[in-house]
Amino acid sequence: MSGYLTTHVLDTARGCPAAGLRIELLRIDGESRTPLKTLVTNIDGRTDAQILPAAEFQTGIYELLFHAGDYLDATGTPPGAPRFLDVIPLRFGMSDASHYHVPLLLSPFGYSTYRGS
Repeated sequence: MSGYLTTHVLDTARGCPAAGLRIELLRIDGESRTPLKTLVTNIDGRTDAQILPAAEFQTGIYELLFHAGDYLDATGTPPGAPRFLDVIPLRFGMSDASHYHVPLLLSPFGYSTYRGS
């Protein structure tokens, strides 16, 4: 089995998938942060392709940056000054070659995540 990485973003305040949300993937190595790719969620709140497909998978520490502030602005959510949530960093480790699903449940004033399936 080869490992891979996916996500799914749901807008819990609006009760729908978070379409058009930009996500960056970075590899973490000590103090070094290497950008690997940038994707945008589709109408289902998912990326069209796996964030990290099996052919590119490596174990290690990664970070997903969810650009929530831009998404909330685009949906017409009234901004604060400054906005409470802007870029949400999720740092996690992948220790074996399996499916890692890192979803984000988002609202203007909170978020949660978990290792999904």
